Amino acid sequence: MIASAGAVYAQAMEALSITTQGGQKHGFQVEVARNDADRAQGLMFRRSMAADHGMLFDFGRVEPVSMWMQNTYLPLDMLFIRQDGTIARVAANTEPLSTRTISSGEPVLAVLELNAGTAARLGIKPGDKVEHPLFRR
Repeated sequence: MIASAGAVYAQAMEALSITTQGGQKHGFQVEVARNDADRAQGLMFRRSMAADHGMLFDFGRVEPVSMWMQNTYLPLDMLFIRQDGTIARVAANTEPLSTRTISSGEPVLAVLELNAGTAARLGIKPGDKVEHPLFRR
C-alpha cells in the first residue's frame, strides 16, 4: 500500500501524459485499475487526490462503458479514451455521490479520472492524445 495526500493506494503509481492538439504535454501519476475489483472500487471513499494524480481504468477490450460516482466524494473529470490513446469524450466536473450513469458515447478502451477542473485548466479536449503503455497494445 502506498499512502499519498491522505489516501491509500493499493497499487504503485504509473506515469501517464496527455499531449494537447496545441502541443502542450501534461504529466500525471496514475493508479491503474486492471481488474473487476479495482474498477468497481475506483476512487470511492477517498477524500483527496494530488493535483497531478489520477486513476486509469483499463477495460481490457474496446466497448461502450458507463461510469458513476456512487460513494465517490471527489468531483472528477472523466476522460473516455479510445484504443489508440485519443480522447473521445470529456465528462467534466462530475457530481460527487451521484448514481447517475455517465456514458462514454462510443466504444473506448479506458477511462482516466482526474480532479474536477483539470481538463479545463490544462485545455484538455476530445482528440488530444494520452500516452501510457496501455495504448501500445
